[in-house]
Amino acid sequence: MKKISTLTLILSAGTLLVNGVGCKKDNTTLDAYPAIKATFGSQIDPANLANYANQGKPAYILKDNTAGNNITNAKATLGRVLFYDKQLSINNTVSCGSCHIQKFAFGDTALASLGVDNGRTGRHSMRLINARFSNEAKFFWDERAVTLEQQTTKPIQDHAEMGFSGQNGRPALATLLTKLQNIDYYKELFQFVYGNQTITEARLQECLAQFVRSIQSFDSKYDVGRAQVAQEEQAFPNFTQQENMGKNMFLIPTQFNATGVRTGGGLGCAGCHAAPEFDINPNTGNNGIIGNLNAPGIDINNTRAPSLRDLVGINGQPNGPMMHTGGIRTLQAAIGHYGQINIAPGNTRLDQRLRPNGFGQNLNLNQQEVDAVIAFLKTLTGSVVYTDQKWANPFK
Repeated sequence: MKKISTLTLILSAGTLLVNGVGCKKDNTTLDAYPAIKATFGSQIDPANLANYANQGKPAYILKDNTAGNNITNAKATLGRVLFYDKQLSINNTVSCGSCHIQKFAFGDTALASLGVDNGRTGRHSMRLINARFSNEAKFFWDERAVTLEQQTTKPIQDHAEMGFSGQNGRPALATLLTKLQNIDYYKELFQFVYGNQTITEARLQECLAQFVRSIQSFDSKYDVGRAQVAQEEQAFPNFTQQENMGKNMFLIPTQFNATGVRTGGGLGCAGCHAAPEFDINPNTGNNGIIGNLNAPGIDINNTRAPSLRDLVGINGQPNGPMMHTGGIRTLQAAIGHYGQINIAPGNTRLDQRLRPNGFGQNLNLNQQEVDAVIAFLKTLTGSVVYTDQKWANPFK
């Protein structure tokens, strides 16, 4: 029998007791969960859970949108299984992890992600890095989900994505709950986590949200430098001159003339993407990109964005196309977009920070400035999040 330390038993039982559920002390080895063992091998071991609940984070990271759904190792582990399980789609071909891929910072390189029966997502799949550490608590590009919990089951019920829509002859979510209820490893997992085998949408949401919130990246070059200074504005000792210049350009507000042309200061990026989280400000309008990915007409309601952390991968290349349309593929093009904002007819929701004095901003950029900001953005990329097995597909 596998030897389990007293501390492990205390932590495992404690996690369950926090949620009002008891734990049988004889169910402490992987052999006690035959379906879990047969399906996942050593990837999922209820007796030795990965650390989701007590991960460290820098002291300067202050934002947290957990909102009462505190991460536990047990529920985040169940969330990991749900995140990668293709049986959550109507034809067992698509999972959350199909569109949010670990090696791309939990985003997708496809313009529109592939759903069931060759359906396509209506917008480019958003990266999920550091979703917990944001001041904006709403989700989806158009912020239609008030919480991450609400967001997690909407793709499952989307007709084109995972298919449990209840429309055009397709089953609704209740059918999925019954389907999962009859899968042996879910019987064991829900018994382990909740003390019974009942599967509800609320439980799916709770566990999926905990897993997504556990995905964090704080081992970047930026973080190494930020830990060595008292204030964000100080030069980071581990940065090159160009990277420090780019940081200043990013942080310092812009000075505009009466017609919206930059006459001094930086680029003011931090006005919407504040350091050190680099998430989107909750009071933003859209950024001037108002196209539709799969339909004619304009779409002016996209005011959410992922964190700029891990915008690029460890190879220095973007983790897929950018913006809700996926229409921008390089950092130079992204900065170029903000360099010259055009106020399109019908765009009544353009963020006010992009239209100084009523004019679309003209940042009057030179190549040295562009290159410096690109160099800085690349310092926001970590490494562990791309390889850590606790966030990887447990079915492999």
